[in-house]
Amino acid sequence: MKLNSLRLSAFALGLISSGFASAETYIVDRYQDDNDKGSLRWAIEQSNANTAQENQILIQAVGKAPYVIKVDKPLPSIKSAVKIIGTQWDKTGEYIAIDGSNYIKGEGAKACPGANPEQYGTNVRTMTLPGLVLQDVNGVTLKGLDVHRFCIGVLVNRSSNNLIQHNRISNNYGGAGVMITGDDGKGNPTSTTTNNNKVLDNLFIDNGDGLELTRGAAFNLVANNLFTSTKANPEPSQGIEILWGNDNAVVGNKFENYSDGLQINWGKRNYIAYNELTNNSLGFNLTGDGNIFDSNKVHGNRIGVAIRSEKDANARITLTKNQIWDNGKDIKRCEAGGSCVPNQRLGAIVFGVPALEHEGFVGSRGGGVVIEPAKLQKTCTQPNQQNCNAVPNQGIQAPTLTVSKKQITVEVKGMPNQRYNVEFFGNRSASSKEAEQYLDSVVVVTDAQGVAKANWTPKVVMPSITANVTDHLGATSELSSAVMMK
Repeated sequence: MKLNSLRLSAFALGLISSGFASAETYIVDRYQDDNDKGSLRWAIEQSNANTAQENQILIQAVGKAPYVIKVDKPLPSIKSAVKIIGTQWDKTGEYIAIDGSNYIKGEGAKACPGANPEQYGTNVRTMTLPGLVLQDVNGVTLKGLDVHRFCIGVLVNRSSNNLIQHNRISNNYGGAGVMITGDDGKGNPTSTTTNNNKVLDNLFIDNGDGLELTRGAAFNLVANNLFTSTKANPEPSQGIEILWGNDNAVVGNKFENYSDGLQINWGKRNYIAYNELTNNSLGFNLTGDGNIFDSNKVHGNRIGVAIRSEKDANARITLTKNQIWDNGKDIKRCEAGGSCVPNQRLGAIVFGVPALEHEGFVGSRGGGVVIEPAKLQKTCTQPNQQNCNAVPNQGIQAPTLTVSKKQITVEVKGMPNQRYNVEFFGNRSASSKEAEQYLDSVVVVTDAQGVAKANWTPKVVMPSITANVTDHLGATSELSSAVMMK
């Protein structure tokens, strides 16, 4: 026994002499922004100097609510694995605020310059003036914090396996409330650097974009968050923007009062499911290939799902089992998205809606952003038209429905000898033309002329029924004309 004790002691001494450090807990109980012991700045610097896994910074509630740490200059980037926890949340549900208003000066979004100093606000490339910065670091947890009045609330740059949970992210008017990006510092994406981050159970209130997954951000999970905007927000752009971000999952969130609830710009294979989108100009505003939208509730928007044309004519977007109703509202909110085009065709699913990159877009493309007219994209409107983008999803045609004796005949026109999946939706009002309740699906196969027909009898009787069709590669059509069930 004595020999074993001596060996353990020698092992411990060896770890100490080799520079091994144990995890530490740093207590923040002073809200002054200085380097003295007990301040947040001091705690971050102490943790950065200690490279052990799972340090903790525990921020205590000091004085009376609201609990606010006002920082006078940028905080140091977080460089070590650490849990930064506002301890009051576990006790009462109250947040401890980290506030940037002492040094973020100016009028709203104009206080937040982009990488191009002539541009500002949401929808310009930027990583300027963030609050908490996770850069080239893994294993950080943020909990119980209200990060507000920065240009970016939390910047996660080239960092993986981090957790942002049970926070309030508010009033960050520049890039985003939370920006998760693989940006190399020059606007180029980096792969494998920004993966497996989790953003769960947070409140996003009055940010320009609530959250961004950009420039190589992949395999991240965003779940069970509320993204909302009020009239106080100078640039209510997107709840979430995905820009060149792939293989992310966005599940169980609510998006309300934005130009776009969720916008995807050329991202691939993202899975978007069980979200609710309401009172946005566009619920979903989409490009990209292989993205799947499954079982979302989309209601009370100007357009439910807008699929834009893009240069990749082979891009396909899949819509399945979504509930879409009561859209067509007069919501002309167009900050880096949305729909403000006069006489825009409205509905549940609409192809070819113009966006920032398109000729015909009406609204803000971002502060100071000017696009040369010759570089603006167009959507083809005539056969054999040149110098324009093809209609989205290869212009897949909606099916045609007819009804006789409570049985529906569906006709699909597509490619010859191909498999198609038809989904049926019911509406509680005979005058509704949308997709309020998913009912059923059938598989049809086209003949040599590209035509398929099938009969289907609904198990649930509803006043009106619509349908759409998805091809074997995943491209989904707009909705069919509604038929009334007599």
